[in-house]
Amino acid sequence: MATQSESSTDMGVGLALALSAIAVIGAALMYTGAPDIEAAWGFAAAIIFSALAVVGIHLYWD
Repeated sequence: MATQSESSTDMGVGLALALSAIAVIGAALMYTGAPDIEAAWGFAAAIIFSALAVVGIHLYWD
């Protein structure tokens, strides 16, 4: 009788962790650059990389 095996990688999790780390750096930049334009760039980085982290999980999830 043939058994079904499932092979999956942890690439989605690793990609999500890497992108989440960049998002946290963007959030820290947003916090430290509060009244200046750096806060806007930090917010943009945090939003973009957190969205990409979610996409990375969904792309590689089997």
